[in-house]
Amino acid sequence: MGWIPSGRQLPSRDRLPRWLAPVPSVLETIGLRLVWLVVAINLAGTAFGFWYYFPQLSRTAPEMWIFVPDSPMATLFIAGAFALWAVDRSNDYLTALAFFGNIKLGLWTPWVLVIFADAFLEFTAPAMYAFLLVSHLAMVVQAFVLHRITDFPVAAVGLAVGWYTIDLTVDYFIPIVGEPHHTTIPVARGTEIAAGATAFQLAAWGAVVLTILPLFWALATRINKSEPADA
Repeated sequence: MGWIPSGRQLPSRDRLPRWLAPVPSVLETIGLRLVWLVVAINLAGTAFGFWYYFPQLSRTAPEMWIFVPDSPMATLFIAGAFALWAVDRSNDYLTALAFFGNIKLGLWTPWVLVIFADAFLEFTAPAMYAFLLVSHLAMVVQAFVLHRITDFPVAAVGLAVGWYTIDLTVDYFIPIVGEPHHTTIPVARGTEIAAGATAFQLAAWGAVVLTILPLFWALATRINKSEPADA
């Protein structure tokens, strides 16, 4: 497995507030030094994710397949973003897509795993349940390293917002072909879960909030990185 040679100059860590850069600097540096290992892990996760989504893909019209395996697409985006950076061909657009995807799906999946825990554990082994929970939270951690390799240009953020807004739309609001294309949840969509909200509404609410949140974080990161060092 390759790595970034220790003599290579890594991008500096900007003086961002902790809420924008919560990963300790030493862990960021380790991740960037072992970037090809990180890429390989994400590619393995992508392959596993497509396997995991295969039953849902088989029930979905082929022209809508791209909207179904959201988590595997997010890990594919971040594998590509880190790989391009490693060969000195960074792409801000891909990096923004990776940031949005890994924040959104890295938090949405734990959200539904927790609120539908009893239903999930009826057909999911505890070890698999724990793996899904921890691996998705790890997606959030690696997303917060991306500020080291991008300044989140407005155009790149706009592309990511556009893609994940379209994805949100066909997942929950206007499916275009067939039924909504969100990740299958283990209870009937109309089941009341809490405060009168249905399972579908809670899943959709989480997806909406987690489409907005990375936009705020990305633009806040850009603003903080653009401020003079002595500001």
